[in-house]
Amino acid sequence: MRASASPLFTPSAADRSSRRAARKALAEARRTARDQRPTRRDRGQGDADGAELRAAYPVAGRPGAASARGGKVKLAAHRMTTAIASGAYPFLAEGGLGAHGIYIGRDVHAEGSFCFDPFELYGKLDGFTNPNILLAGVIGMGKSALAKSLALRAIAHGYRIYVPCDPKGEWTQVSSALGGQTIALGPGLPGRLNPLDAPARPHGFDEQDWTGEVRKRRLMLVGSLARTVLGRDLHPMEHTALDVALDHTTATQQRTPLLGDIAQLLGNQDELNHVAGDPTAQLGHAAQDLAHALRRLIHGDLAGMFDAPSTVSFDPTAPMLSIDLSRLGSAGDDTGLVLAMTCASAWMEAALADPTGGRRWVIYDEAWRVLRHTALLERMQSQWKLARGLGIANLMVIHRLSDLLSAGDAGSRGRALAEGLLTDCSTRIIYRQEADQLAATAHLLGLTGVETAAVAQLPRGRGLWKVAGRSFVTHHALHPAELQLFDTDARLRPVPVEATPARLREAA
Repeated sequence: MRASASPLFTPSAADRSSRRAARKALAEARRTARDQRPTRRDRGQGDADGAELRAAYPVAGRPGAASARGGKVKLAAHRMTTAIASGAYPFLAEGGLGAHGIYIGRDVHAEGSFCFDPFELYGKLDGFTNPNILLAGVIGMGKSALAKSLALRAIAHGYRIYVPCDPKGEWTQVSSALGGQTIALGPGLPGRLNPLDAPARPHGFDEQDWTGEVRKRRLMLVGSLARTVLGRDLHPMEHTALDVALDHTTATQQRTPLLGDIAQLLGNQDELNHVAGDPTAQLGHAAQDLAHALRRLIHGDLAGMFDAPSTVSFDPTAPMLSIDLSRLGSAGDDTGLVLAMTCASAWMEAALADPTGGRRWVIYDEAWRVLRHTALLERMQSQWKLARGLGIANLMVIHRLSDLLSAGDAGSRGRALAEGLLTDCSTRIIYRQEADQLAATAHLLGLTGVETAAVAQLPRGRGLWKVAGRSFVTHHALHPAELQLFDTDARLRPVPVEATPARLREAA
């Protein structure tokens, strides 16, 4: 035992005798403490008595195989709340997705660069099961700039970009700047696409097998067009009539069949019954609604776009290909736009079927316009499911997560297809959402309370990235050249007037 003495303090109001007594007591305590200190001899005796308490091994631990290291020591689990954990470890931040891939911008929390490439992450990141991406955000928050920036930078990494539908014509300038190809379709335009074009047979396909695959794709396309116009599923006899008309047209024509050839045969009841060998003459009568549905593509508001041989060819070496449909759907009726999207998508998807075509991005801009049409959703679902096998990353751009709920009533096929597209997206990018949309967003994406609050306050150009269950808040960085190329607000600003001498005189 070791004794010690500390200075004694007396109140400032104490008299002289009290202070003297205090100093005397302090001196006595110091002498007592000094007398009780152990001598060198006593310390040696104490060390001998406590030898058995001395450490037998070095601080690094016991050497050898029996060192109690290598996972052999089991400690009791310690439980704590997340509030305590964040206080105990306040300086931890997400390490990011690595430096490989497309540069996006700055990770707000980690204060480092953020890179993303679905093809690089596939097979390396746990839970990353597909390369498909969902991008949602209100108007004016920068989601379109992010989609275009991803396309531009992906080309620098050797990828090709396909935009099967550009409802607003915003991708034409981007494609032109990148040396790509744009096909503009609409009334009065010279562009023509035959959706029944057969792509070149991919390497490794047998000729007979490929012929059957082309036939199946053509049947699916014409059936989708008919269902969109009729607003219902086809009846069994209508399916039979479609099979007979397509097979007969393909066999008798010396060229690629056209939609007009099929519609003409469907509209001729006697000839259709003769070709089908139907003695009851019921098939021709049952196919009349089908014939009138296809007539819209030939003589209706879409005449001249999909009823003639293609005036352009698919260039698989082009860095980018977009189909401009901005001339359609401006009157509020999306049916014409959807029919054109179906034909254009089928024409482009035929070229995407080649698994040796390299890795590609397919961007569905303004996808909210197609979520209400089951036929297009079915085509998109097939594209989503085959993404890994074909080497395709699908990017779907919408405004709100509730757009997925507008695909149909609860339990309907359209609603199930739309929610299935979300499920098949391992990457979800959420830009700011309005307050009345936060509940639906949190429900569909499984956001935490902190993430939901962050989504409501995200500034322009900043988004919440959910990649295989991991969360990042990333600020998208744009180069000045990109900012000028992707500017979608140019029409909202006043156009500068050129200062010519005549205008200067008028101003004076």
